[in-house]
Amino acid sequence: MEQTKYILGRSEFRTLEEGLEKEWLLTNGIGGLANRTIVGGGNRMHGCYLTASLNPPADRWLVLANVWERVEIEGKEYDMAAQTYMGYKKEGQKYLNRFELDILPSYHYQVRDFTMKKTISMEYGKNTVVVCYEMENGMDETTLSITPLFDCRPYGITSEVAELSFEQKVEGQVLTLYPKAQDIEISFFASEGEFVDRSTFPTSMAVPTHVIEGNEFYIIDNRTGFLGVDNHYTPYDVKITLAPMEKKKFYLTCTVEELSRRDGFEIAKEYKSRMERIMKQTGEDWFQQRLAWAADAFIVQRKISLPEEKRYKIKDCSADRIDEEEGAVYLKTVLAGYPWFMDWGRDTMIALQGLTLPTKRFLDTRQILESFSWFIKDGMLPNVFPNSSKDVPIYNTIDAALWYFYSVYKYLEYTGGEEDYKFVEEKIYSGLEEIIAYYKKGTNFGIHMDEDGLIAGGSDMDQLTWMDVKVGDWVVTPRHGKPVEINALWYNALCVMETLAVKFGKDAGEYKVLQTKVKQSFVDKFWNEELQCLYDCIEILPDGTEQYDGKIRPNQIWAVSLPFTMLDEEKNKKIVQTVYKHLYTPYGIRTLSPDDPEYKKEYIGKLIDRDGAYHMGTSWGYISGGFITAYCKVHNHNKEAVAKAKEMCMYFADHMKDGCLNGIAEIFDGDFSCTSRGCYTQAWSVAEVLRAYSEDILPYL
Repeated sequence: MEQTKYILGRSEFRTLEEGLEKEWLLTNGIGGLANRTIVGGGNRMHGCYLTASLNPPADRWLVLANVWERVEIEGKEYDMAAQTYMGYKKEGQKYLNRFELDILPSYHYQVRDFTMKKTISMEYGKNTVVVCYEMENGMDETTLSITPLFDCRPYGITSEVAELSFEQKVEGQVLTLYPKAQDIEISFFASEGEFVDRSTFPTSMAVPTHVIEGNEFYIIDNRTGFLGVDNHYTPYDVKITLAPMEKKKFYLTCTVEELSRRDGFEIAKEYKSRMERIMKQTGEDWFQQRLAWAADAFIVQRKISLPEEKRYKIKDCSADRIDEEEGAVYLKTVLAGYPWFMDWGRDTMIALQGLTLPTKRFLDTRQILESFSWFIKDGMLPNVFPNSSKDVPIYNTIDAALWYFYSVYKYLEYTGGEEDYKFVEEKIYSGLEEIIAYYKKGTNFGIHMDEDGLIAGGSDMDQLTWMDVKVGDWVVTPRHGKPVEINALWYNALCVMETLAVKFGKDAGEYKVLQTKVKQSFVDKFWNEELQCLYDCIEILPDGTEQYDGKIRPNQIWAVSLPFTMLDEEKNKKIVQTVYKHLYTPYGIRTLSPDDPEYKKEYIGKLIDRDGAYHMGTSWGYISGGFITAYCKVHNHNKEAVAKAKEMCMYFADHMKDGCLNGIAEIFDGDFSCTSRGCYTQAWSVAEVLRAYSEDILPYL
């Protein structure tokens, strides 16, 4: 696994600000996470050592923000904190020799002849983090002081000083905090050392400043229009003394679970071993293994509580855990992106193929397909599951249900055994029939099949496709009517249904007839002869006439990349060439041609400015997967095309050494796509690069 790890030396953090641009992520499989920068400091309000998911994967609360270290040698103190503050900064990265990300992040410090390695790990399946220290002292006695920075706040906000209110007690090696903001216990265990009350430190302030780490300044939050100032609660230090030439290993544990006092080094070893197994089962290629590692972060467990009338579904389901008394099951789902997104129907059905199929996580695929089938309503899949368990899913998407057919098709393509078809027939097929029926006769948001066989939907303020930004009454990318990718997906859904109907001995004639009609209408209406590509959307005007949107956008690429295409070889090739010419960047595909007067070259600044650029030029990493597949497809996967496609993937390997290490960001600027924007790692970005690399490149090398 040596080739997959990341090693960053001092040239990567010549200044504190440079070091704060790169970060790492750990996840625990139930929605919790840890995330900090390569110099240890924070760059955004989401940074943490432990964000706990109190109702997996929702109700996320940040409870441990960071852990700072200081050493004292011969009366001189050396502060290893590396953080920007309002008006000043601490530059502890000057004592950092190297940062490594070898599944787990580790910091290698040196102060004079004292060295320390600090490794962070989560406990998989638990809201628990451990911090492991390996130290080798030099010639003088050394005192190490460790300051944990606590919070208790909903994930994605900052803390005001007045909100940092806790009851607390210390018993032996355990500090327990009882926050007033949430009914939880935060346990903090030190395997060695003594707790020192920081409120007793000398101060002239009314509120002991040593109990508050105040005015941390987050450069990325400030860059995106937030104030970016934060505070933390620091009631105690852990103090450890090392004799001359002494070597010592110890660990810290922070949890909101029942404190088990498991050895931190064993937890770290277990976490790493699990990931290595996933990487190895994916394949021998180093880049594929890195992507499999990245993919794991998004596959998490969701607790699903079913109403009485649906509880029969849990008896034979493939859940990780079933609580029949409560009527709850624990099944896998996909978090759309870190640090803030939950599970979205559209994102899941696009990302599922890359996250679970090349990585051979077929049981996870089944669980996700099955759990989403339970939420089909009026022929629609949920667009988003909310961050709070108290809220209900939202059904405002035209494409999630259609991507569901693609997910089922790809699952069977990778598996294809009789048991797999039986699973689809018994658990999934009726839901697919329901979707087709509702899309034909009409469902919510004006979604319906028009007389020409094409799918139309949306009007006025509805934003039903993935280009869904709306700011007040401003619909940034109106795509009401017949979007190109929706009808490419519709045709594929009909083809999938025909295949399954034949397999299951059902009448497939309806799907065959409708396919022919859809294909003819699509080719006649969507082909733009002038630009030699496809129209992006056909709007249905109040008088019933149709208006064609000729903006060059990437949505047309799925008419080529999906398994069933309606276009001839020549048209497919011209579409790929047009997208390559106008929209391709190394880190994603632009959402609008730079030649368009409405093109926005940067995604930066206040929220309203970013919303206005989100689908108006911004490059999206995930579309590269569809583009690579289409590119290889139209060139019949010849040697030259595969080599070119591999080069496209290797650009993402470059990107994975920046931003969130081993992740692929959600978006990038349209001009000079380089710096991560949006989510620092996104499920469908990772998944689509992994899928395309595994399907369109590796088999042809």
